[in-house]
Amino acid sequence: MKREATVFVPGVVSLAASSRRTLKHGDSFAMFDEFGDVLEVEHSPYGLFHHDTRYLSRLHFTLEGHRPLMLSSTVQTDNVTLDVDLTNPDIFAGGELALAKDTFHVARAKFLWQASCYELFTLTSYSERAERVRLAFDFDADFADLFEIRGHRRARRGEVRAEVRGAAEVAFVYQSLDGVPRSTRICFSETPNLLEAASAEFDLELPARGRRAIGVTVRCEHGVQHSPDKRFFTALRQARRGAAVARARLPVIESSNNVFNSVLSRSAADLAMLMTETPHGPYPYAGVPWFSTAFGRDGLITALEMLWFDPSIARGVLRFLAAHQARDEDASADMEPGKILHEVRECELARLGEVPFGRYYGSVDSTPLFVALAGQYFQRTRDRQTAEELWPAVRAALGRMARSGDRDKDGFLDYGRRHASGLRNQGWKDSEDAVFHADGRLAEPPIALCEVQGYAFLAYREAALLAFELGDKALSQELEEEADRIASRFEASYWCEELGTYAIALDGEGRACRVRSSNAGQLLFSGMVRPERAARVVKDLFSPDFFTGWGIRTLGEREKRFNPTSYHNGSVWPHDNALIALGLARYGHTAEALTLTTALFDAAAHMHLRRLPELFCGFDRKRGKAPTLYPVACAPQAWAACAPLALIQACLGLEVDAASETLRLRQPRLPQFLESLVVRRLCVGNSKLDLMFRRQDSSVAVTLLSREGAAEVEVLL
Repeated sequence: MKREATVFVPGVVSLAASSRRTLKHGDSFAMFDEFGDVLEVEHSPYGLFHHDTRYLSRLHFTLEGHRPLMLSSTVQTDNVTLDVDLTNPDIFAGGELALAKDTFHVARAKFLWQASCYELFTLTSYSERAERVRLAFDFDADFADLFEIRGHRRARRGEVRAEVRGAAEVAFVYQSLDGVPRSTRICFSETPNLLEAASAEFDLELPARGRRAIGVTVRCEHGVQHSPDKRFFTALRQARRGAAVARARLPVIESSNNVFNSVLSRSAADLAMLMTETPHGPYPYAGVPWFSTAFGRDGLITALEMLWFDPSIARGVLRFLAAHQARDEDASADMEPGKILHEVRECELARLGEVPFGRYYGSVDSTPLFVALAGQYFQRTRDRQTAEELWPAVRAALGRMARSGDRDKDGFLDYGRRHASGLRNQGWKDSEDAVFHADGRLAEPPIALCEVQGYAFLAYREAALLAFELGDKALSQELEEEADRIASRFEASYWCEELGTYAIALDGEGRACRVRSSNAGQLLFSGMVRPERAARVVKDLFSPDFFTGWGIRTLGEREKRFNPTSYHNGSVWPHDNALIALGLARYGHTAEALTLTTALFDAAAHMHLRRLPELFCGFDRKRGKAPTLYPVACAPQAWAACAPLALIQACLGLEVDAASETLRLRQPRLPQFLESLVVRRLCVGNSKLDLMFRRQDSSVAVTLLSREGAAEVEVLL
């Protein structure tokens, strides 16, 4: 997805093999080990980060000079808190047992809230007599930029100064090069017996079966704004209340399968954690750890996959991206008027221009996806006020597509970076080697990806409907005609009869890259291709070359660059599969949509926390073996977290027509692992519906449990 030309996710550390614990709130995220500590630092994104800068690079807790024994370590189901239970090991002094194991229990609870990490250590003694015990903390802050961790070599960096401030606080102050003040404050709720610039010690005396609590707060201070000082339980109540309020406004999905319920619960919690409030509304940050910021493509696809379930996400994404739409030319940022953002970063390297991603526009698909989502959002909600607000940005995006989106003037949207620091490939498969010819030669720009032409077709179709609704009937007709022209040109240029599918791309000389890929599957989502050819694409995608049993690979295994452990050339991406599933439903391939849903559910059931990651390796499914994890995949990742929601939509053939207040179900089915499914509080226009779906042989019985308003349910078998 996001491998910059000069900045790579390092291959020397595997996040899949580690026992990471992830928290996020707003523009902060943290990765701890299972003990709740930060020890693995070099080349790995462990620590506490704020705006892609590491504000805590070490946190090591010891008891009597020893690391405690692990009892349990769990991120709670709502993703708000990490709870860790520890106990002391046998501790010897002078060859004698000084402290028997299990004498003390240590409960660590930690969470992120408003640029701070709050932690409470509760120490309980189970001794029958008074005991003294020494707790110690080692800590550090390196203010490493996330791009440094990802492989960027800096010519110079600012200095870090550690200061002891009073009896219970240490500060790390970074002398930044970009002029933004950055500092870390580590505050203890009790005064340590010894406090130094990088450590603190507590010498505690506990009565028989006594208990003692110590709070530790790490505050990330960025710019002139300072984090508010709050007590642990005050902040925790606010964090939990915020999560509860967000949950309360959403529909609820329950099923007859408890494992599937766990998958849905984790997805909902992950999406809530990644959702970040902006001045323009909520925005799903792409993923932790590498992409915990606003990405255009990721936000748009996440909003599309969630549109039936929660259209407010689409509104926030569209308003944010409209506000950040390019208005000027800047080759170093691949910026052209009308283009939609690829990503935004606030870290020092981005602000200094050492990496081009402060405001970067090197994405060929964000612009048509923005237009398509704007149209689909209006059809889903009839929110005319937002549609009128977005219309100038939609017009500007359409202008860019028509004006400079087609560099070689062959009628197709294409890309080619304008500066050496930009991304070589600018579709969702943006690895250096993701677009190539059948013999393995890399495609040269300008490159026109097949699925991007589908996005453009969808954009023109949706914009035509939107223009008609907003009173510009002449423009609506022009846009419809352009959509038809794209579809006609596309079939002639991309279809490869000998492959039975569409070429992945056209290169800069107009030659087809005759490579079988999942990109062709995403064309079904757009609805652009002929039904008879769509059927052949489906047959190919469910052949052993593509279908692993866990999902559809990004690349056929007979292709020259196929590698099941690669990022884009043979792996399985849940969001890719979800878009394909929506396309399967569009073309009436319900049985295949059920098969794909079952495969991804089985994969999720094997994952840690039942969380679908950004991607996993594309090895064939074998009896008794779980899916093979990809070493540096983000987890959670927004467009993977919402994949189960898109799969449910595909299985049920679910469409919401807000204009007529109708919920339409086309050939609704449930996979074999579900006997029933209940959806509550689903908004349809101004109404809310509660529905039950019950599997019956090869069909589904639909029951309207309750209705607020006048919405109707239409089932098309």
